[in-house]
Amino acid sequence: MKLKKRRKSSRFAGSQTARRGKKARTRGSGNQGGKGWAGTGKRADQKKTLVIKMTGGNNYFGKSKTLRRGNVAPKLEAINLGDIEMIQNSFPKKDSILQLEGYKILGEGEIKSKLKIKASAASKSAIEKVRKAGGEIILKYPQEANSKDEKESNKESKAEEKPKKEKAVKK
Repeated sequence: MKLKKRRKSSRFAGSQTARRGKKARTRGSGNQGGKGWAGTGKRADQKKTLVIKMTGGNNYFGKSKTLRRGNVAPKLEAINLGDIEMIQNSFPKKDSILQLEGYKILGEGEIKSKLKIKASAASKSAIEKVRKAGGEIILKYPQEANSKDEKESNKESKAEEKPKKEKAVKK
């Protein structure tokens, strides 16, 4: 006759499930679909509810990286100089400057009046036409040198500024 009965935990030790029910519960990360955020991709469904809850909605997934890229440049509305000339009184003015922030000014059409325009961007032809009429365009985002000629002339002027160092020749 046995006097001491073995505890249940020691009796189950070494068995496949070790008192945990089915085999899947005993496995590692495979049953969970991976560790951490593994399996949270666009096509994976095993952790989609977790992702939606953690990111505050369905903004983690997207067709391209636009949702996850961070700061995206604002879309500017295009407006031609001819349209500005016709409806210039409908735009807000501040210190006799037309406030066209959020617009890119294009050079289509004619301009006859002197205008001071503050805009987000402008084409080269629009800037030239406004200057010829005696006006001015103030840009929110100043343009960089785009043409090859301007870049080359900048390189040449920098090269002229720097004096050439002569190497000492040993005799």
